[in-house]
Amino acid sequence: MTSKEVKENPVNSEKEISNNENSLILHNDDVHSFDYVIKALIEVCEHDYVQATQCTFITHYKGKCDVRTGSFNSLKPLKDALVGRELTATID
Repeated sequence: MTSKEVKENPVNSEKEISNNENSLILHNDDVHSFDYVIKALIEVCEHDYVQATQCTFITHYKGKCDVRTGSFNSLKPLKDALVGRELTATID
């Protein structure tokens, strides 16, 4: 494959984009109240009330929830802020 073919091949650019997409995962705990988690998602992830509530319930019943997607660099401060509020969060 020539370099011209690589540049014009949309599959390659999609692959690069998907490699840059990460998920910020909120994990369930038995410590924090629903209201506390909802407030944290609104303040840290800029969710509206309904979205934060839905994510909180998904986290509670499924054990975890993808609360945000993006590049690692954009998610890292959000993860740190959630962890700073003593919530369990990871980036996958």
